Amino acid sequence: MNNFVYLASQSPRRRQLLAQLGVAHELLLPDADEDAESLESVLPGEAPLTYVQRVTQLKLDAALARRQRRGLPDAPVLCSDTTVALGRVILGKPADLADATRMLTALSGKTHRVLTAVAVGTCAQRLQAVSISRVTFAPMSRAQVQAYVATGEPMGKAGAYAVQGRAAAHIPRMSGSYTGIMGLPLFETAQLLNQFGFEC
Repeated sequence: MNNFVYLASQSPRRRQLLAQLGVAHELLLPDADEDAESLESVLPGEAPLTYVQRVTQLKLDAALARRQRRGLPDAPVLCSDTTVALGRVILGKPADLADATRMLTALSGKTHRVLTAVAVGTCAQRLQAVSISRVTFAPMSRAQVQAYVATGEPMGKAGAYAVQGRAAAHIPRMSGSYTGIMGLPLFETAQLLNQFGFEC
């Protein structure tokens, strides 16, 4: 087994966070003909925890098959998925600016959960962990929501915000894992990687 992991994620934040652990990694991104976004479709009536665990396993399945198809050296593959849940309502990545406005308006003045699942696996072994955090948004005026959406930062982010970005100005409280809210919970990730022989 090689002394690095494959990171199957297009998120620059996850790359930065994994580097923070001091773990060498190589990207294992989808082929042009792979429909990676379809893996994140929500099933009818699906609970947020079930959803984030299922999607992470699907991402791991796809990444392991991708590694094998490309004939790449054997090494563990790391996948992660983050979802924002307001009650049982799953708020994924906004489809457009209007959708981002809708999500942020719904989150305004409320506390929601951020669930991030992380999985590490090889063809022989798979491990998964989940981090659940809570984030409270202060009440946001329509103008504040529109100003934030206009920055473009909400696009491509679960729940239409980035806690490490300008959205932090509207978040008075959070509990749980800050790195989990960002997209890769480092405590849980380190625990999983330790079981694959990595020292974090």
